[in-house]
Amino acid sequence: MVELLTQNLTIEPDLQTFLGFVLQSARALGANAFAATLPTLDAARRLRMARSQLHQPLPVRLTLDGDRLRVEWQDQATEIVRLRPPPMAPLVDELRQRLLHSTEDVDPSLLQRRNAEMTRYLEETRARTEAELEALQQILEKRQMELRESLRRAETDALTGLLNRRAYDDRVACAFNRTLRQKDESLCLALFDLDHFKAVNDEFGHQAGDAYLRKMADAMRSVIRREVDYAFRFGGDEFAMLIFAGADIAVEKAKEVLAAMDGRVSIGLASLSGREPADSSLQAFIRRADEALYQAKGTGRGRIVLAVRDPKGAVHSETFLSSGLEDVAA
Repeated sequence: MVELLTQNLTIEPDLQTFLGFVLQSARALGANAFAATLPTLDAARRLRMARSQLHQPLPVRLTLDGDRLRVEWQDQATEIVRLRPPPMAPLVDELRQRLLHSTEDVDPSLLQRRNAEMTRYLEETRARTEAELEALQQILEKRQMELRESLRRAETDALTGLLNRRAYDDRVACAFNRTLRQKDESLCLALFDLDHFKAVNDEFGHQAGDAYLRKMADAMRSVIRREVDYAFRFGGDEFAMLIFAGADIAVEKAKEVLAAMDGRVSIGLASLSGREPADSSLQAFIRRADEALYQAKGTGRGRIVLAVRDPKGAVHSETFLSSGLEDVAA
């Protein structure tokens, strides 16, 4: 296949010039001019349609494939005429050179119109691209918001609005590992159990029980720092807090929760910092808090037990009521 001519159709005069070259080529190659006219008109109609849909200059080619003179653009083509016999190579080369020199002759007025049309195309393309990018950005932001909301619901306890057990498992592990790495930070885990919660449900009904659970959630939210500490409900009457502070501050916050719940909460605390011997694992750290909670429940409820490691690594406990220090047990 021989490519006789390639041209970009930017404005209507470009199309008219190209069609003129098509008919000239058909005659130069020995075709009947009348036979080439109707296919050329059909090509003109299809090219105008393609150019209007493309919104930019349309590349078009005039080719000779054996004995077939064709107009091609995008993935389409129109056969202009079949040449009998096929033209000789010298004739074809002469025609190519003539067409090349013809397209190099530029009318200044057409050049101005073509430049103006190109400018318009570029402006339209820029505006269209900006609009498409803005629409895509809006879609992306909407999807991100939906994803964040979906994740939030997946990590939220429906009744109290606190984080749930799934969120606890993730955040307690991250907090433990971060505290071990940072060395200069402190972390406290507080586990809560509402005292005699079953009796509240039995005596006053489940609606009262739900209100009591929400009261506990409000008490916890009131003492933690938003976007710093975390409050969780595991389910039932079990709650937890992660407090990024030392044991003294965590004890004061636990006292505030205990006072808000009229002294009817058992609380177990474990602390972790660079100044204390580290637990061997996250499970050991959680177990310290859990054993402190068990001790608070077993020694009368309505109290706070802090499990403390001494410099040698031994664990002892300190017990607090909302009013202050009650006793120290080895």
